[in-house]
Amino acid sequence: MSGLKYVRQLQKRWGMRAPRQLYRMMRLHRTSFDTILRNMFEALDNVGGKFAFPTVAAVARMRPDLIRTILNEGHEVASHGYNHVRYPSLTAEERERDLALSLQTYRKMGVRITGFRAPYDRYTDDMPQLIDKYGLVWDGGFGYRAEHREKTYFFKVQFASGESSTTFIPLNVMSDDLMIDGRGMSPTHVSRALKAEIEKVSQTKGVIMFDLHPIRMGQKLYAPCLRDVVEYAHTLGGWCATPTEAVTYWNSHGEWKGDSSFCLLLTGDIDNWVFSDYLRRVLWRRG
Repeated sequence: MSGLKYVRQLQKRWGMRAPRQLYRMMRLHRTSFDTILRNMFEALDNVGGKFAFPTVAAVARMRPDLIRTILNEGHEVASHGYNHVRYPSLTAEERERDLALSLQTYRKMGVRITGFRAPYDRYTDDMPQLIDKYGLVWDGGFGYRAEHREKTYFFKVQFASGESSTTFIPLNVMSDDLMIDGRGMSPTHVSRALKAEIEKVSQTKGVIMFDLHPIRMGQKLYAPCLRDVVEYAHTLGGWCATPTEAVTYWNSHGEWKGDSSFCLLLTGDIDNWVFSDYLRRVLWRRG
């Protein structure tokens, strides 16, 4: 059965909202991920920008060639769990099993993972301890919580036994799905919104992280936004690094590399490579 027929069946079963999102994702997936990544690399290479791709491990193992391409281009791959599932819906044992399996999967691929973001940015209160247990350098999703997202500096989490070794990064609310799907922003308005957030953090000499999914931002129409925001950050004295580079340097020096005045971290989750994978996940989740 074709993707379009599936969507029509889901429309009858669930109403209009879910099929509308499925239609949207089906259109986006008409662009292959090879092309999506190439569009992003071309936009970033021209201005020396770096990007981190938290990727679902079960998805990564389907296309190890694309994971290797990301790394060979000088960007970073992080864990996005083994399955794309809301961690709070799992037991503590299931959460640890999923995280551990994701790291094991990457190790078997010859990829050393130092960063993590939970699917949907959903965390339980005890997850920082789990992340810290596995020796990850950074986490880029716990900082989306309301009490953290307005911070402009890396932070540690306090445990009963002391401070976390993992560095946690505040995550800005301006995501591609909010701007493009939620507010219908054009590329010009997306660039303008991101620049406004960058300008604010540049005055604090801190750090700002965005979650900009490749499935949208790697489209030919929106990829130039990446170049625009990196260029703008550079004019303000910013450093656009991978999270591992930025965290490692800051923790060692207490300042940004090259006397930069602030740090811009561009990231975007990869949940699936093709529409059929997305559709299977939605069907499994909805039951």
